[in-house]
Amino acid sequence: MADFGRGIKAGVATAGIYLAISAILGAIYQNNPFSIPHFILGTGLTPLFSLRDLTNPSFVFSFLFQYVYRGIIFGAVFAALYHYLPGTTSVKKGLVLSAFVWILSAVVLIYITPGWSTNTISSWTYCGGGAVVLSSLGPALAGIISALIFGALTGFLWGRFRGKELAEERQGRPVLLVSFILGGVTWALVTVMFVPVVIIERAIPAINPEFWWEEVLGMSVVFLGLPGWILAYIAWRKTKRGESGVKWGVAGGLIMAVTGFMLLPGFLAIIGGVLSGRKPATESGIAEIEQ
Repeated sequence: MADFGRGIKAGVATAGIYLAISAILGAIYQNNPFSIPHFILGTGLTPLFSLRDLTNPSFVFSFLFQYVYRGIIFGAVFAALYHYLPGTTSVKKGLVLSAFVWILSAVVLIYITPGWSTNTISSWTYCGGGAVVLSSLGPALAGIISALIFGALTGFLWGRFRGKELAEERQGRPVLLVSFILGGVTWALVTVMFVPVVIIERAIPAINPEFWWEEVLGMSVVFLGLPGWILAYIAWRKTKRGESGVKWGVAGGLIMAVTGFMLLPGFLAIIGGVLSGRKPATESGIAEIEQ
């Protein structure tokens, strides 16, 4: 069983450190927004803000939510995948995961943005420390560095927190659980923006030609993401009973991944499904004895 509590504590603690860094660097560079340090740090390592921004309740809520949310997700994913990540230390495992998440976010950004190579575009990672910025080398490098620092720091803090005794369970179950939760949250957020328009207009809204591909993918989340999410849930339930959920997990993961916006939960569902197909060590040992 994955130690989710330990992972979430490490992720949230890392987010808190990033918030403190943002405040300190914002106070140093706010008077010179065109300086090189402000450009690099503000576009990748950490968004800078001044102490005056803290007087704005909406800013505080959105900023805190953004970082705490990413810290929780990264910590949960790190805990679920910890035993499967390459690396001999928790810091190296954190680096591997953060690099994987940044690359995955870049793939999502390319997928949902036609003509991305001719425009400077950026997007926050699903979970990690920095923005994915394409078509601009400086911010892109800053975003990669930020994500790697976030992962390394989370891995370091993971080692500082005390673990707990965990019961054995079917392989892949924690990964499928995270996929199910993250997929449900993503689907709900997109649906909340979609359903009110349908209710008001009493019809599916027309697609804006300027953002047609992104809107098509948004609607695919509403209509395709749900069955994919349900299949991932079935896979998790099967692993909870000690059964293999490989077929359900892979099918649900592929459906969620096609939507683009649900690529991360889709990948996790595929990984969890494949892992759940492995026989537990106790079963393989019994089979060898019987032979």
